[in-house]
Amino acid sequence: MASTLQFQLRITVSPELASALRADAAATSYEPLASVLRKDGATLKCQFDAFADYVSEAERLGIDQFPLYQWTRDTIENPEKKARYLRSFTVYVNGQEVYDKDVADRMHGELLALVGETGIESVSRFDTNPANNPQPPRR
Repeated sequence: MASTLQFQLRITVSPELASALRADAAATSYEPLASVLRKDGATLKCQFDAFADYVSEAERLGIDQFPLYQWTRDTIENPEKKARYLRSFTVYVNGQEVYDKDVADRMHGELLALVGETGIESVSRFDTNPANNPQPPRR
């Protein structure tokens, strides 16, 4: 039976590379990473920017509809957390934030090969099993 779990990859990069990647979701300015992303139609989204987008949308549409609003707002306003999330990027494949295991496995291996002197500091892999992931904070 095929697994119903889906996966997500995230990379943590140096502050210098983070600045470049925030303005270039396809990483075209960094060919080794761009090459890996192109194979699966992938792009990057800075986690800080994703959090800021969530807060903006909540404030525009009404925070009552966004259960993680206060936690997310507190996170992006905390200087230490802001610095951390500015260096963390989620890999989206064909616009999707979670994807099949075979895609995640292949990209994970290729991204791990870039860790080191390239500005990529780490690669993390997550799955959609709630037991393996932190649950949203209570209000």
